[in-house]
Amino acid sequence: MTDSITLTGLRVNAHHGVYDFEKENGQDFVIDVTVWLDLLAAAASDDVTQTIHYGELAEQITDAARHNPVDLIETVAERIAAVVLAHPPALKVQVTVHKPQAPISVPFIDVAVQITRVRP
Repeated sequence: MTDSITLTGLRVNAHHGVYDFEKENGQDFVIDVTVWLDLLAAAASDDVTQTIHYGELAEQITDAARHNPVDLIETVAERIAAVVLAHPPALKVQVTVHKPQAPISVPFIDVAVQITRVRP
């Protein structure tokens, strides 16, 4: 499948992290998602119901990332993948969760977890 929809740089402030101060203060996370699906019917019909509405998907992704704090961004990525794959047209999803303010003692630009999941 070569058709895809990509959302890049979704920003959300959430309270995920191993440390208490991360859960108390929160921090910004940046999310990238690519979902693979067949876009032929949507393109032929010019009908948004034949695809995944990326505006609605962006809201669902940020809601999933914002609520119910967890320790690991790996868990956040899995949660987002499940939200995306709940859409019947979605065949495969790649989720990257960036934690640019991670509490690391050495200089860095970014820390991220990336997962790829396929509809069973």
